Amino acid sequence: MALPIVLLPVGVDDDALDACLGALDAGTPPGTRVWLADDARAGPRAHAIVERWLARTQMQAHYTRRQRMVGDVAHLDEALNACGDADVVVLAPDARPAPGWLVQLTACLARDPAIATATPWCNAGEAAAWPRIGEIDAIPADLERLARACAAMPPLHPELPAAIGHAVALRGKARRRAGGLDAASYASWTAALVDLSLRLAGLGWRNALCETAFVARLDEGLVGDGDMDALAARWPAWHARLAQFLMADPLRALREQLQDTVATVGPPAPQRELFA
Repeated sequence: MALPIVLLPVGVDDDALDACLGALDAGTPPGTRVWLADDARAGPRAHAIVERWLARTQMQAHYTRRQRMVGDVAHLDEALNACGDADVVVLAPDARPAPGWLVQLTACLARDPAIATATPWCNAGEAAAWPRIGEIDAIPADLERLARACAAMPPLHPELPAAIGHAVALRGKARRRAGGLDAASYASWTAALVDLSLRLAGLGWRNALCETAFVARLDEGLVGDGDMDALAARWPAWHARLAQFLMADPLRALREQLQDTVATVGPPAPQRELFA
């Protein structure tokens, strides 16, 4: 089963980027294609972090940097278009993926061809937040244990209102059919990914939770000025639907099941293969 390309838009927080790359190395199979895409944002220290990581990683990794900034959404859309029909996982530059995360997201897309976006659990994941919906929690202390608990969950892949920007797997063919990101209407790729996932849903695709994977994050993704108004104008029912989802909390039983599994999951097996 071929793994998607991991596309990481490089941000301005050097420490967060360093931690993200470390977690990516620790929790992702060697040889995974990783693209660090820099919209002329990284400073000298971030550039040094990237160069040091490229020299030691076992990923099939590449780094590109634009000479002039074109904006978050236009830059990410340009990178996605360059990936063609390939499946891509957009990973936030302050994210910390737990072990096995990419294998689980890949399996999620493979289980149901109607899934266009797959979003893992996150401590700051809004509708996909764990342990409490819609709340920002500290990054879990033992991501390896949490990853094993997630992997033990039954793969039901329930519907989410939209994709969420800490980490989202995008089915390449579906994304290209929907037309990619709308750089003309949104200032942040957080909002642009929501818009894309809503267009995908309108075409009959699914935006699913991958409850077998976890990607931590320092905070929720920020939206740009005017982005919420733009979403409300294009999708008048969106805010009410999201609010209803957060209040009704249809994922409560799954979150509680994951909490119970974390409490009971045993130690890792000797000589285990995290990425098998």
